[in-house]
Amino acid sequence: MELFLYIFGALFSVMNPLGTVPIFVSLTEGDTQKEINKTSMLTSINVFVILVISFFLGKYVLTFFGISLSALKIAGGLVIASSGFALLKGEFSKNRGMNKEHKEAAHERERISLTPLAIPMMAGPGSISLLIGLNEELNSTYEIITTLIAVIAVCIICYTMMRGSKYIIRVLGPNGINSISRIIGFIVIALGIEYLWAGIHALIQTVI
Repeated sequence: MELFLYIFGALFSVMNPLGTVPIFVSLTEGDTQKEINKTSMLTSINVFVILVISFFLGKYVLTFFGISLSALKIAGGLVIASSGFALLKGEFSKNRGMNKEHKEAAHERERISLTPLAIPMMAGPGSISLLIGLNEELNSTYEIITTLIAVIAVCIICYTMMRGSKYIIRVLGPNGINSISRIIGFIVIALGIEYLWAGIHALIQTVI
């Protein structure tokens, strides 16, 4: 349970589905509830597939490019901490590359569940690097199954939030979501620094 809570909490904080809600509402403006439900389901499935592929195959990509796990943790820590700072400053969408032009372009696409909702809004560099690092550390069948369950749980939360996005906006309002995102941002910064330090520590140990 402790491992599950750690992975679930880390993924949820880095992915920040709550911060994606306002963007999801703007991209699905004018859609019926049935269309919103379909987009929510497709987005969640895409996120799950991307995260699982990253978890199982990411290490082979690192090997192909000759990237060490320590370097990945350092780079991933910087990316995660950067996302946290963006949340603190209320610039989450800008940090994920969703400016006005990108939003307008997204409206012109028939499918937005893969891009930009799944990539890079939810399954971004931070969550991908986090899972690649976990795959190198978790070896037992129990740990792998626990990780997959945590990924499924996060995807279910993402689906639920997107499906009820209009109600969340109505209850919390933009200011409420922004306030909660700032709190999450502080946690994300701490995770990023922890991940960064783990990479630096491993690199120092290798040199020594």
